[in-house]
Amino acid sequence: MDTGQEGVALPRISRHPTAYLPIAMSLAALAVVIGRIALFGTAPDPDEGAAAHLFQLLLVAQFPIIGAFALRWLPRAPAAALRVLALQLLAALIALAPVFLLGF
Repeated sequence: MDTGQEGVALPRISRHPTAYLPIAMSLAALAVVIGRIALFGTAPDPDEGAAAHLFQLLLVAQFPIIGAFALRWLPRAPAAALRVLALQLLAALIALAPVFLLGF
């Protein structure tokens, strides 16, 4: 198990809300997109509905949480913190992928 430079383990960092909340929010945003597609299909909506606004709020609200995580953990355990930040970025990109691929 990699403990980072200062001896802080990745599992210890990943239990903090600032580590897992952005990932959960990205998954919720992905669920919103999938739910909208399942209910209404892939046809573009002429007006942004509640699903689009919820998706946008879920993604934008992650930035202060990720910033708080980075400020707290990057100085203490850079290796482990960078892994968590990479997972957070990957989750956000996965949530954004259907929007870009389907042209919403």
